[in-house]
Amino acid sequence: MSEPRPPAHLSKAGKAWWRSTVRDYDLAEHHFRLLTAALEAWDTMNAARAMVSADGMVVLDRFGQAKAHPAVAIERDSRIAFARLIRELDLDGEPVPDPRPPRRGGR
Repeated sequence: MSEPRPPAHLSKAGKAWWRSTVRDYDLAEHHFRLLTAALEAWDTMNAARAMVSADGMVVLDRFGQAKAHPAVAIERDSRIAFARLIRELDLDGEPVPDPRPPRRGGR
């Protein structure tokens, strides 16, 4: 069976990451959707970062008042989405330790 192809709309870097992840990990069908969503968030985050870098973090509104560049929120939201989706993919493969203290009696 051939390796699935990355979605065409992903950036060049996103496609490369897609290929390496699909090659290196045994993914179930739902993982492909999570991987796609994570890389879409990554691409959106990078596009927003480029806009902020070009225009600055603060822009003037129609009244001449300074306000946060709209892409700042887009970058933040995409960064959060990316981090959550990558965590859901669990590519590290290591069990997450239980943060609770051990119970008395060993149960």
